Amino acid sequence: MHSYTEEQFTPANFPEHEFSGSEFEDCTFSNCDLTEMDLSKATFIDCLFEDCNLSMVKLTQTILNQVNFNRCKMIGIHFTVCNPFLLSFSFAECDLNYSNFERLKIKKTRFLNCKLQETNFSDAELTRSSFNGSDFEKATFSYTNLSETDFRNALNYSIDPEQNNIKKARFSLDGVKGLLEKYQISVD
Repeated sequence: MHSYTEEQFTPANFPEHEFSGSEFEDCTFSNCDLTEMDLSKATFIDCLFEDCNLSMVKLTQTILNQVNFNRCKMIGIHFTVCNPFLLSFSFAECDLNYSNFERLKIKKTRFLNCKLQETNFSDAELTRSSFNGSDFEKATFSYTNLSETDFRNALNYSIDPEQNNIKKARFSLDGVKGLLEKYQISVD
């Protein structure tokens, strides 16, 4: 197990050892390719990932506390297996297609201008989260708590108001059809 504090990782100085079980605090990862890496039981606290590829990484019991992801490719990640204790992260301009957030308690999470196509949010607790500018084509919301969540400027979502808690959620007028899709109503 390795421990890193306030390190700047780039492709030139990227650690060659396995990440599993390692600890990273206040570290920055820039332009790193972590595709399909095993990050199980690793700890990331106050870390930043910029322009990285984390597609299909393994996160079994990984601790993600105050981790920011900017412009990262993160396809097919199962966040459901992360350590739930103090789980908190934010995403800006990330590709999270085919990822899974099912049953996670991730209140106040920010997904800014992200691709969330075919992503699963079933049974998740997303109270006061922000999805501004994100694309939800074929994303799944089932028994999801979306109260006070911001969907303004979000695209292509389909949310059943009878099956999800959307109390005090914010939607732009253009997006209202995503709430009515179940009823097969046309809005012009």
